[in-house]
Amino acid sequence: RQFLRRQQVLQLYRKILRAIREVPAAADRRYLTDWAREEFRRNKDATDEDAIRMMITQGNMQLQELQRTLKLAKS
Repeated sequence: RQFLRRQQVLQLYRKILRAIREVPAAADRRYLTDWAREEFRRNKDATDEDAIRMMITQGNMQLQELQRTLKLAKS
């Protein structure tokens, strides 16, 4: 169970970093990368199952928002 959560978190982290690579402005890319790393680092010791699930959900929503924004910027 804990292993599956860890996989979900790592998968989310990779998806966020991949999405950030699509950001055109280098300064924005750097800021977002630092933000993502800090968020994951700050929460790495979380053990409460409900809190972790909530953070994963929140991270997925932020990822979707970033992807939506990037899609709009390209069109």
